[in-house]
Amino acid sequence: MRTARLLLAGSALAAMLAAPAVARLDHIRIDGVTPAPTGGPIAYEIVRGRFFGTLDPADAHNRIITDIDGAPRDARGRVGYSATFAIARPVDPAKASGVLFYDVPNRGGWPIGADPDGHVRVISGWQGDLAPGTDVQSATVPIARARDGGALTGPVLARFTDMAAGARSLPITGSIGKPTARPLPVTLDTTKARLFRQTSDAAPPVDIAPGDWAFADCATTPFPGRPDPTKLCVRGGFDPAFAYTLVYQGKDPPVLGIGFAATRDLVAYLRSGRPDDRGTANPARGVRWTVASGTSQSGNFLKSFVNLGFNADEGGRRVFDGVNPNIAARQVPLNLRFAVPGGAAGLYEPGSEGTLWWGRYDDVARGRGVSSLLDRCTASDTCPKVIETFGSAEFWGLRMSPGLIGTDAKTDLPLPAGVRRYYFPSVTHGGSWTGGFPLAGDPKSPTCALPGNPNPSLDSLRAAQAMLIAWVRDGKAPPPSRYPTLRSGDLVEANAAAMGFPRWPGAPSPDGKLNAFLDYDMGTSFAYHDVSGAITRQPPRTRGVIPSRVPRVNADGNETSGVPSVQLQVPLGTYLGWNVQARGWGKGGGCGFFGGYIPFARTRAERIAAGDPRPSLAERYGDHAGFVAKVRGVVAKQQADGWLRADDAAKLVEQATASDVLRP
Repeated sequence: MRTARLLLAGSALAAMLAAPAVARLDHIRIDGVTPAPTGGPIAYEIVRGRFFGTLDPADAHNRIITDIDGAPRDARGRVGYSATFAIARPVDPAKASGVLFYDVPNRGGWPIGADPDGHVRVISGWQGDLAPGTDVQSATVPIARARDGGALTGPVLARFTDMAAGARSLPITGSIGKPTARPLPVTLDTTKARLFRQTSDAAPPVDIAPGDWAFADCATTPFPGRPDPTKLCVRGGFDPAFAYTLVYQGKDPPVLGIGFAATRDLVAYLRSGRPDDRGTANPARGVRWTVASGTSQSGNFLKSFVNLGFNADEGGRRVFDGVNPNIAARQVPLNLRFAVPGGAAGLYEPGSEGTLWWGRYDDVARGRGVSSLLDRCTASDTCPKVIETFGSAEFWGLRMSPGLIGTDAKTDLPLPAGVRRYYFPSVTHGGSWTGGFPLAGDPKSPTCALPGNPNPSLDSLRAAQAMLIAWVRDGKAPPPSRYPTLRSGDLVEANAAAMGFPRWPGAPSPDGKLNAFLDYDMGTSFAYHDVSGAITRQPPRTRGVIPSRVPRVNADGNETSGVPSVQLQVPLGTYLGWNVQARGWGKGGGCGFFGGYIPFARTRAERIAAGDPRPSLAERYGDHAGFVAKVRGVVAKQQADGWLRADDAAKLVEQATASDVLRP
């Protein structure tokens, strides 16, 4: 009898191990394995392919996906999807660190290669509205249907700005950076739609008569052109001094929220180390800890991923041990009917309506009650450790302020114990990716008046990510958060007087450059906390303006709070999180989220002649040798404080030595 019981127990265990596990994709297809370029100590290879999964719409972990009930199902009643992936792994498994580092792609793109610390690096598709292509990480998701099996329809909004003067027709697209086609209109009858234009966000809309525009291509055929549901045509052409907004009835929305589940299930599968349901070996090796980072749009993705409960897999296990939302001020508008997940906080775009804070806060100003980004993972005990990083442009262009001080702007919101926040002062969106010490600044955006801000944040970001890994893997808590607060007097109104911004003849002013935080009414089918559901009011009604604050500055016009870069501590000019729109729509206002730069004069005589109160380079550093010596000292302290990796420290000294700063 004892032998029989052992045999039965062994058979049960074998059956359990052989059965498809919850929270894993169905199967994975390896398309190729190639060597990865590397100059580091560890040889790497890159595995590329596609993974295929199915979701049970009735499962509590999936029910939150908008329109999943309207997606087609297989014989088992499950909803299918697929997505691309790429994995960079050490050729020798013994040299792997045990850490899986997932980089959330931004609009389908993100570089992948060897990691000097031996981490397995992973990227994968999650954005189902992107067209497949070389080096594009994309997802294939189903189209939702109405309950009666017919087409699912609803209001769709598309915006058009910065077009060429006199352009005859424009494609109806969504995401910036990598335009994607918007859903097709139900009808080409312009009386069933609306087109209006504005000179700025605050200007009143002026409707264009239905007979003066068309769903058509006018590139080669005079207005009203050749009928085309994917293009917009205006009589007399478009005027770049205006922004145009189109609202129409669209059909056949893709179930884009599946992108969250696709990321969840891929990482859960890779972490398990088990083969897929067809016996294909798991391409990840020896994964013990999982960390994710996302920048801008993909950082918003991580905030929503946690907020919507996707950090718990279908078996209730934690997916990511740590996350780093970088320069991410909002939630990503992905889990929406007719979503545009690639927006950038423009007029009428969703993303800021939801929960924006890590601790629990009562959003009285908007009447939304108490919530936190960590509510669902707290309930399921699956919260990751969080290191949030961001810079100046997120305040000015992406509406970051309420995430720190709430929608009433009255008090600093406390951070939970498992969250750190590090602010990178006086940087553009993402910081300068060229770095170094360029006297003239970074290249200027075509629509901005000032040169690009050359102050980097990448070195500090790399240090913060290393801290997150040490926190997850070794239990080593990172240093206390460093960011501007109301309590310290570092957050003030967005004008020169409140900020203490210096003035001199011809100097630009920060006044009027803030992207206002608008309180939208998007209809009764919109789930505000989660930025989910359906927007039924297009364009949304503006209920009011939420107060925002920005960091104050010193006599140089540079910010003083947070974790400054070496370049900010040895400045060559004023580094701005804002810029000035030079032409076209919104001229004179803020220039998106592109930070500007105003260099210091070289000598005292030059600055006095210009009426510039900021000390010159020569007054600050004397000569080139003095400048390099100053950089060396700051680099040594920055490295000792843990905010510079050794390789980045050596690079900065080399760049300063090779620079033209105060050379004869």
